[in-house]
Amino acid sequence: MRRVVSLFLPHWPTDRLRRKRGKPPPDDAPSLATVLPDHGRRVIASPDARALAMGVVPGMTVTKARALVPDLEVVDADLDGDREALRRLALWAARRYSPQVASDPPDGLWIDITGCEDLFGGEIALAKDLYRRVRASGLAAHVAVADTAGCAHAVARHVRGARPIHVEPRRTVQALELLPVSALRIEPGVAAELVRMGFSRIEQLIAAPRAPLAKRFGRQLYRRLDQALGTLPEPIDPVVASEVPRATRRLLEPIGTPEAFEQVIGDLVRDLAAQLLAKGRGARRLDLLFERVDGHVQAVRVGTAKPTRDEPHLARLLNARIGEIEPGLGIEGMTLACPLSEPLAPSQADGLASPAARGPDLPALVDALANRFGQRCLYRASPRESAMPEREVGSIPALAPPAAIVWEDDLPRPARMLDPPERIEVMALLPDHPPRLFVWRGQRHRVVRADGPERLHGEWWRDGGTEADAPYTVRDYFQVETLGGGRYWLFRLGDGEKPATGPMQWFIHGAFA
Repeated sequence: MRRVVSLFLPHWPTDRLRRKRGKPPPDDAPSLATVLPDHGRRVIASPDARALAMGVVPGMTVTKARALVPDLEVVDADLDGDREALRRLALWAARRYSPQVASDPPDGLWIDITGCEDLFGGEIALAKDLYRRVRASGLAAHVAVADTAGCAHAVARHVRGARPIHVEPRRTVQALELLPVSALRIEPGVAAELVRMGFSRIEQLIAAPRAPLAKRFGRQLYRRLDQALGTLPEPIDPVVASEVPRATRRLLEPIGTPEAFEQVIGDLVRDLAAQLLAKGRGARRLDLLFERVDGHVQAVRVGTAKPTRDEPHLARLLNARIGEIEPGLGIEGMTLACPLSEPLAPSQADGLASPAARGPDLPALVDALANRFGQRCLYRASPRESAMPEREVGSIPALAPPAAIVWEDDLPRPARMLDPPERIEVMALLPDHPPRLFVWRGQRHRVVRADGPERLHGEWWRDGGTEADAPYTVRDYFQVETLGGGRYWLFRLGDGEKPATGPMQWFIHGAFA
């Protein structure tokens, strides 16, 4: 099912100007608005949030606006600059989230995330990531996810919230019913006339007979309504950077079988690999677009761990995603683009060497797993500089170079760590004797061997965290082996002498392999 994200930037012109100036303005900075000439007058085009809250609205003359906000700063509107900046923002979103991103001028984007949401842990996680990144860049933003572009557009602009709004699949009608008719992207005059006739909400428009209103207002009214409801297709025309290598095939007849798709994919990969070879680059990400005869565009995205021009490998990655495509009445065009590439020097393949002599093709395995389960699900552990066990391990990409630091062999750490550590009941002699017996999750474990203690005092130098804010910072760790052969890592909170260092409670922090 198609899913679309709408990104609404309510103060795009003024937010863009402030970002262009550099550092964020102080709290007492004057309000800002852009202006346009109008028959010898200067009228407000886009006020910022503070000016809007004080009564300044688009279309108001500058004289009247300054009567409401005396220190209002006005700047000539740069409509072309706003459109170009919105296009650059769309290209950034296309590189990060989905190959199908389109500008929704003058103040928004559409992102078709169908098939891309799993790479971010779901569509809600994707929307939150988009919202956080846009807000962190200094832009006011509202985000909505829905089945159609029209519904997402309407919800993002007319349902306010401090977080992304998620419309459940097949709940489009319920999401639109109570919104005003102006949310349908119709002319303001048509919306005002509908309100005068008693059609203030979309649910009233849905229930009314179509013929009289269509005769009075034309086809555009119900075209927008049907697009929002999903009964009329509304394709997204994705933005593509001119320098991105791409290959296209226009088909004489529509195709819809996996075998036909594989044939076209092989041709596209061959053409794209030739372009990459001429530029001395290798693919890191590929976007394959399927153009259906009904105007819908579907897309799949695959990535690689290292730059490559290996045609069979790239074709296998794309062929594995064919099952996600719904051809409908047929596919009449396919485009393969490479939005992300890296330098790759030419190399001569050793065709006479056997697979055993070449060794395992680890990048191909990583690519296959990452494109099936998501990039975030594939990583490897790496040591980090920290005195506390829970912060000694970090995750890095599967093929990233090894870290400069290594774990100390004389201070082994368990392969499985519990987060957070779990409370246990212990029988032990104090102050420094290891446990003789402990009870964990209702089971008794008798200790036959033990090593320790290893004392950790916590990272008191940290600006925040448990060690900086709480007095319980001393841990005494013991490696123990039980009668059943299990090896565990236990610690006591407190040094056994000073009560301020901890309550003398025991915890289990991990298990050795």
